Amino acid sequence: MITLLIGGVFIYTYFNVNRQQDILIKTARENTELLMSTVERSILNNMNYGSSHNVKTILELLGHHNQLINVNIVNMHGIILHSSNPSNVGSKVNMGICQLSNSSDKYAIFSNSTDGEILSMVKPIYNNVTCHVCHGSKVKVIALLRVNYSLNYTKKQILDSSRIFIISSIAITVFLSIMISLILLMLVKKPLNKMISTMSIIEQGNLNVHIEYERKDEIGMLINSFNSMVDRLNLARMELEQLHFEQLERADRLSSIGEMAAGIAHEIKNPLAGIYAAVSVIKNETLTDDVRASILGEVLEQVQRLDKTTNDLLFLGKPSLPELACVDIESILNKTIRFASLNQNGAHIEQRLELEGGLPPVYVDKKQIQQVFLNLLLNAFQSMYATGGILLVRTSRSYHDDNEFVRIDFSDSGPGIPPKILDSIFNPFFTTKAHGTGLGLTICLKLVRLHNGNISVVSDSSGTVFTVELPTCNRANSETSEASI
Repeated sequence: MITLLIGGVFIYTYFNVNRQQDILIKTARENTELLMSTVERSILNNMNYGSSHNVKTILELLGHHNQLINVNIVNMHGIILHSSNPSNVGSKVNMGICQLSNSSDKYAIFSNSTDGEILSMVKPIYNNVTCHVCHGSKVKVIALLRVNYSLNYTKKQILDSSRIFIISSIAITVFLSIMISLILLMLVKKPLNKMISTMSIIEQGNLNVHIEYERKDEIGMLINSFNSMVDRLNLARMELEQLHFEQLERADRLSSIGEMAAGIAHEIKNPLAGIYAAVSVIKNETLTDDVRASILGEVLEQVQRLDKTTNDLLFLGKPSLPELACVDIESILNKTIRFASLNQNGAHIEQRLELEGGLPPVYVDKKQIQQVFLNLLLNAFQSMYATGGILLVRTSRSYHDDNEFVRIDFSDSGPGIPPKILDSIFNPFFTTKAHGTGLGLTICLKLVRLHNGNISVVSDSSGTVFTVELPTCNRANSETSEASI
């Protein structure tokens, strides 16, 4: 800003000084022209009355003027006839100066070593009717009036005015520079430095800081926005810390529950095996028409259900790592659907299979993925058991972050999942079934994530779609999966 100010003042000063110089020279020229007109009328009047000796007196009086160097009357041959300096009479002048009478400017500026810079003006004396007595009527111009006017005083005025203007411009520039610097220091630099120091404190983790600034200017608006941003960051951090604390508590609680459940399941599993074996022996020795046979069968079913629950608890507490290999997704789906179709819940449900051709193999543990598919299929059968419906299994390709996946959609035409519980279906022990454990979808989620895949659900009143995405069998996904294991 100061550089631009200095440049602007310098340009203004330069043009203003040149303008002042032109004005002073123009004033000197006008004064000289006025003087020449006065001298011309005086000479003509004296010549008309035959008082030619008064011309010499007039010119000599003009010679005493401190700015007039000389006043000459020159004939058309360049010979000085009369002069304010008598010693110049009879001498010859430069004919170039005389030729100024034919130009439009009729003046010239030149310098010499004695008088300095000189403004020389030439005015023709025309042959009027009163002059015909002595000069005849053939010539138009009888003589030239030449005045040499000193510009030393004018130059001194120019230098004085230029000096004053330059000094005043410098003083104004210095004053404005100081004022601008002080204003920028007080209104901009100090608040910004305070913001920078405050940001350094925030970078260290302290969000309980504010910048005090009372002005309502643009910097004040910026500081108010900054303070508001810090308050929101502090509030967000407190909420995140609270959420993190709650998640840690929940994870710790779930970990404890998982360990306890795994321990309890392990302790229950062995007695269950003995109970199942004993009841099976008793049932086999009981006649089929004995009423106790149906009761023993019911006992065996409940023992099997308890055994499945303990297995799920053991898996939830400590899941086994997948044994990854490149397998064909179509063969897994066909085998799992045939096995699920044996379930009594799927007897009256139409099953459709839409498999995209040419799908690449997936990098998964075949048994664990079969478990995921079987769980999703049985859930779909159970949702449509009362009313019947259509089960559609569709495969396709999908891409995430330049990685290729095989997508499997399990669509049913059941009543759908209520929106208020849709976000909770993958939580452990959450179930809406009378005999469910709430661990099936939790295990599915954990197994899919162990394979670096994705599982999601979309549901409305017309049905539910579970989507599973599994990485294809390429080098990049293989390395990622092996690293995660």
